[in-house]
Amino acid sequence: MSIVADLMNLPGVIAAGEYAFRGDRYSYRGQLTEDQARMCTILCRTSTMGIVMQGRMAETALPGAGIRPRGWAMRGPEHAMCVVGNVFCVMKNQSGTMDSVLARLNTAMADVDMHLV
Repeated sequence: MSIVADLMNLPGVIAAGEYAFRGDRYSYRGQLTEDQARMCTILCRTSTMGIVMQGRMAETALPGAGIRPRGWAMRGPEHAMCVVGNVFCVMKNQSGTMDSVLARLNTAMADVDMHLV
């Protein structure tokens, strides 16, 4: 089973997908329109690039600190988004949902190579 299918089986998850770091391809499942999914992947790609750049800058400022981000999460009043590597997940805010999504993403994406970003 793919990570996207695994995420879609978690409570509260309304959409999940993958995108290419170079920005030209993506796939998703769930309750998003094609336009919403495209916008999500643009958001994910650009935010991930920024987070990775900031981690590299922090590592330069604090050598050996081990600051090497692999993902990020944000939460609004009704929905949240989690991203690890090139996989994203959109969910309704429910008790424990973000924890279970991040745990699953971190396990599945443990070997992700962020040098491609």
